[in-house]
This record gives sequence, C-alpha cells and structure tokens, in this order.
Amino acid sequence: MPRQSARYKLQLETRGNAARLSIPEAVKLVKSMAAARPEKKDYKGRKKPKGFDQTVELVCWLGVDPRQADQALRGAVSLPKGIGKSKRVIAFCPDDMAEKAKAAGAVDAGADELIKKVNDGWTDFDVAVAHPAVMGKVGKLGRVLGPQGKMPSPKSGTVTPDIEQAVREYSAGKVEFRTDAGGNVHAPVGKVSFPDQDLVENIEAFIAHIRRSKPATSKGQYFKRVCLTATMTPSVTLDVG
Repeated sequence: MPRQSARYKLQLETRGNAARLSIPEAVKLVKSMAAARPEKKDYKGRKKPKGFDQTVELVCWLGVDPRQADQALRGAVSLPKGIGKSKRVIAFCPDDMAEKAKAAGAVDAGADELIKKVNDGWTDFDVAVAHPAVMGKVGKLGRVLGPQGKMPSPKSGTVTPDIEQAVREYSAGKVEFRTDAGGNVHAPVGKVSFPDQDLVENIEAFIAHIRRSKPATSKGQYFKRVCLTATMTPSVTLDVG
C-alpha cells in the first residue's frame, strides 16, 4: 500500500466522512484541505514544503459509451470567472488575417511559414486554432500535433472562421474537454485562491454545459458521479441532482 504523507493524512481527517455535498459546501471543504498544513515536527527533519496556488479540478463520470462515436463528448467552454491561467495560442490562418490574430493575443499566426515551423518540431504553445480555409494544409500536422492533443478540430471549437474571437477566448483560458476511455470528463475550474463564489459559478457553468451536451443515444443515469479536487487533495463528491 502506498505510503500516505502527513499532509495527506491531515487532509483526510479534514474531509472526514463527507458524503455527497452541495457545490458551495464542496468548494469550502476542498479549500480547507488545500490549506491544511501538518506541524513542522511531522516532517521529521525534512524541509516543510511551501504552499502554491493549487488548481481546482472537476471530474464527471458520465453514463456514456465513449466507444460509440455519437456518445464521445468533446468540446470547449468559456467559464464565467476564467481558470486563473492564460494560454499560449497560435493561429493557422490566411496571411492577411495574421496581424489581427496576433493583436488578439496569438503568439504566432499565419499559414505556410507557421505550418513549416510546427512541422519542423516547434510546439511551444498550448492551443492551436485554425481557419477552415487552411485546414487542408494544416491536416498534415496531425502526426505532430495529434499525440499532444493540440490538433485543431471542429468538434473542440478550434476550427472556426472567427479567428480573433477564438484566440481571445483560448488565450483567456477557454476549457477544452473530452471523454476518456472510462467515460470521464476532466476540467480545471479555477484556483484555490479564487473566491468561493467564483469557483461555484464556474462549476455550475461547466456542469450545465455538460448536461446540455448529453448525447441523445445515452440512456439511464447521465451523471454517475461528479467529484471536486485540488492538485494535492483528496476528492469530494458533489450532489448534482
């Protein structure tokens, strides 16, 4: 059995036997666990680790079969309070749109030169968006960007004629999501330092978006379990109805 740290044990004590919690209650509890710090003596001579602003993440276990193409969820959503992190975005677009894309926040933009740059191995960015007019050329980057999850796709909203708007949204932290092999959707919803109400609004907005995205062919219980956690805390289960 893996060894549990003194900090993790304290977090488990803080969580107690909490059952399904309302979103506000879950936010408070996760923030309390993230703030938990054992006494210095519990580190037995080792340096006490410094705290950092942990990411708060939502995990939804859904009643879908991701092996079926019409039940595999994939998309993106802008959360009302952001996620506390900006992203480096590039834009594949006709050259006459490149300057406007850069003005909107893209770290690089264009067509042939940018495609060659990426094809040669440059991947120092978080998100790639593309204009439909250049997707025929961008398609050859699938072997480079596909394994990293950075390939533009209409399903995720990263292929769009409104390049400027896409760059602004993704630079501000627009959240991409997709179901994994187990039918789970993971998404960051903010930072521990966010006010409670900001986290609550982000969580409610994400759950509402997933609820609206329910595949017509999905039968039975849709939300099987929804959990909230921070980077270094145990999870708590939400009551989402």
